Amino acid sequence: MIGRQIGPYAVLSKLGEGGMGEVFRARDTRLKREVALKVLPPTVARDHDRIARFEREAEMLAALNHPNIAQIHGVVDADDSLVLVMELVEGEDLAVRIARGPVPVDEALPIARQIADALEAAHERGIIHRDLKPANIKVRSDGTVKVLDFGLARSDATGPDSAMGAVTSPAMTMQGVIIGTAAYMSPEQARGKPVDRRADVWAYGAVLFEMLTGRRHSRVAMPPTRSRRCCAPIPTGSCCVAMCRSRSGR
Repeated sequence: MIGRQIGPYAVLSKLGEGGMGEVFRARDTRLKREVALKVLPPTVARDHDRIARFEREAEMLAALNHPNIAQIHGVVDADDSLVLVMELVEGEDLAVRIARGPVPVDEALPIARQIADALEAAHERGIIHRDLKPANIKVRSDGTVKVLDFGLARSDATGPDSAMGAVTSPAMTMQGVIIGTAAYMSPEQARGKPVDRRADVWAYGAVLFEMLTGRRHSRVAMPPTRSRRCCAPIPTGSCCVAMCRSRSGR
């Protein structure tokens, strides 16, 4: 893939990979800028139904014009693959920062506020991230936070507040697949139940806890109970509310 030309994009180097494909740094030879290319695996690119849903969902994400959300520039067909063209965000991800130790409160608060702003903007459009974690959050050198890799969710709302409706995603079309990263899954998400924006609230609390303590919460993704109490003592009230075991308490 490195050295390949995909439309106007010259692939320069590999940035990483995940469950939904590989990510490359590329040069836009028309607009003279660098972008990120997410190349979706052939198993997705060959499924016409999933491609159609993916493109609709990509359009919805493209409509999210927010300073704390990495932008999607377009979708390109490349032989047997589908390529997502995205804003290239420089800087280290939050997981790298946390690996150096707990983040001081005065540094953590601006980061937390920007993550919350990004989630609120997405939720207002009925988009649920479903995989919020430190590795999907980048902090640029100027302090700007960018939330990456939104879950390409499609709202299945049944009420007036679309963001509160349950959602599905292309990867959820496979029987038995649970989307997300286990350490940051809400109890309902870990059990494979329909999720709404409160799953993101749980993950946000887990990220905030990890920032402030330098360690993951020890009881993330425990099965829910009827209790309205939070899953464990947490050092801030915000974490406690966000990680309440009952969705109605978040």
